[in-house]
Amino acid sequence: MPLVEVRNVTKTYRKGEHEITPLKDVTLDVAQGDMVSLMGASGSGKSTLLNLIAGIDRPTSGRLIVNGQDITQLSRTKLAYWRAANIGYIFQTHNLIPVLTAAENIEMPLLLLPLSAGARRKRIAIALDAVGLSDRAGHYPRQLSGGQEQRVGIARAIIANPAVVVADEPTGDLDAETSEQILELLGRLNRELGTTLIMVTHDPHAAGVARRRLRLEKSVLIEAAAAVR
Repeated sequence: MPLVEVRNVTKTYRKGEHEITPLKDVTLDVAQGDMVSLMGASGSGKSTLLNLIAGIDRPTSGRLIVNGQDITQLSRTKLAYWRAANIGYIFQTHNLIPVLTAAENIEMPLLLLPLSAGARRKRIAIALDAVGLSDRAGHYPRQLSGGQEQRVGIARAIIANPAVVVADEPTGDLDAETSEQILELLGRLNRELGTTLIMVTHDPHAAGVARRRLRLEKSVLIEAAAAVR
């Protein structure tokens, strides 16, 4: 059984008098431990699909089953707790809280889970080590480089051991060298930790790091040849 099952999903918005449908009858399976990149033109629905899988948005019709749970059937409150336990989200612009240290930013997803303070500290140490920032635990975002901030964002995304990590343009705000480092880190997390990763990107090089490469064109998912790894 796939870890992520998207079944005939349509998403429609209203913008003034106009109806916009970025996704229409989309179906997708993602296996556990896979790394998938999703490309497409601006406005093609890439981020919309990512947010639906993450439970941040709801489809107009269709079903989304993630880690065995049909998330289209959950109430808003239950969906928030499900998302905290099952989804890690890597943002393009880091979205770190400026007044919190790296360790405190990473801890945020754990505060919704039934964990003791000691258990949280252990997880934070493991996550910091995984992204190579054990010596930056007490630093504030303003004291970190852009690449280090993104590493903190990645650590925050994996801290709760989520079923799926989704990444929306994770290298979009980084220079070429830093982008390469972040892509290498994401690939290592997938290979060594078995992290299931779905990444939206506009960069063909970034997309090529993934095991599977998909393109969304007019609500149709087109799969490229398997990446060589």
